[in-house]
Amino acid sequence: MVTMKQWAVAGLAATVLSSAGQVMAQQKWDMPTGYPAANFHTENIHQFAKDVDQATAGKLKITVHDGGSLFKANEIKRSVQGGQAQIGEIIISGYSNENPLFGLDSIPFLATSYTEAQKLWNVSRAATEAALAKQGIKVLYSVAWPPQGIFSAKPIQTVADLKGVKWRAYNPNTSRIAQLVGAQPVTVQAAELTQALATGAVTTFMTSGATGYDSKVWEQVKYYYDVSAWLPKNLVIVSQKAFDGLDKPAQAALTKAAVDAEARGWKVSAEKNGWYLDQLRKNGMTVDAGSPALRAELKKIGDSMVADWIKQTGADGQAIISAFQK
Repeated sequence: MVTMKQWAVAGLAATVLSSAGQVMAQQKWDMPTGYPAANFHTENIHQFAKDVDQATAGKLKITVHDGGSLFKANEIKRSVQGGQAQIGEIIISGYSNENPLFGLDSIPFLATSYTEAQKLWNVSRAATEAALAKQGIKVLYSVAWPPQGIFSAKPIQTVADLKGVKWRAYNPNTSRIAQLVGAQPVTVQAAELTQALATGAVTTFMTSGATGYDSKVWEQVKYYYDVSAWLPKNLVIVSQKAFDGLDKPAQAALTKAAVDAEARGWKVSAEKNGWYLDQLRKNGMTVDAGSPALRAELKKIGDSMVADWIKQTGADGQAIISAFQK
């Protein structure tokens, strides 16, 4: 015979279980990004969030905070590590001071096409995921930016023309390039680029046609040299603790949506690359492949940076480069 006390205990247990289910049903995540709503990365993220919502029947809702509105781009990784945000988007090369492995994709002229950039990610993904896992971070997916070129307020024929210019840097490797060409590196995040150009804080920088278009750089600079130096990647990362807090179906839905977002993002990036360059031309910019002398000098800088990277990363780094060059 069941006593009143036993009924009460059973009722309490049922209430607790129901409440736990209710918490899962109402789980909401904040997702900061550093790029504007119209950027293709951000559009892909909104679709990713929508896919997660649909696949979990509303059990997991991701609110996207774009344009650095919740956290600035360089604060997002720390916010995910510290639990201020459950999920976020970062440009992984921005953290190569923490681990040189994170700067692999922004070594000049190592991987200069989408095919090469995808191969580089394939051979370095496991090591990157392992390094971030030690920080309590799980990688969900990556998407490459279009190839990086040089934007300049004045014509550039050789590396010598870059001496003394105010050079926008967004990661340690772009700072290093500035030093090697004799420019003055100035750290500026993508969301702050328009203002930096308007005030003259920077006059020259390497980035993609996508960022150039987002920032309407033609209002201050008139030249773009499409040297295809590298294709940096953004990673969408999630706190391992937050991921573990999901039930198994929600974890599976999140992972599946991430796989789809990665494939979609890389495809759109490649498709939009030409479109971005067309927009630069339509807005009065001179788009040029760069002189043979400029490209050769930049390639030498890239070769030396590959050698430096291998020295920093040792046998593990050499193994990644060897696998990439097979």
